[in-house]
Amino acid sequence: MTETNEHAPPPPPPPGSGPPVHPSGVSAEERQWAMFAHLSALLGALITAGWFASIGCFIGPLVIWLLKKETMPFVADQALEALNFNITLAAIMLVLFAFGFLTLGIGFLIAIPLMVIIGITALMFIIIAAVKANDGERYRYPFAIRLVK
Repeated sequence: MTETNEHAPPPPPPPGSGPPVHPSGVSAEERQWAMFAHLSALLGALITAGWFASIGCFIGPLVIWLLKKETMPFVADQALEALNFNITLAAIMLVLFAFGFLTLGIGFLIAIPLMVIIGITALMFIIIAAVKANDGERYRYPFAIRLVK
């Protein structure tokens, strides 16, 4: 008669059966924070709508970059990319607003449609960037001036 030991530890798992690793090699936490870095620009713009929308769009990426730049390189890269894109976007919107204001309102006939088109385009780029970051891919915005490095 063989005796089984009920208190024996279970056998070790076979090699390669650990937690699934994402193909990009970026952890789920880093991918999530990177996605938040891109989406925080939208949240900042919504919260500070009105005169401060240009400023609010880059506060979120800036905070995430400052918090995570030392510990999560993928997040730092994507937050920096989002920060630079949103600074560029804010500068463009401020120039269009100044154009409309300096032309005594007549320039707003051109500036407002351009602001809407640029805003919709930026929304599309931000959503694409968030999805790519969540997939573990580094995303580069096509029209960003890299001011912060």
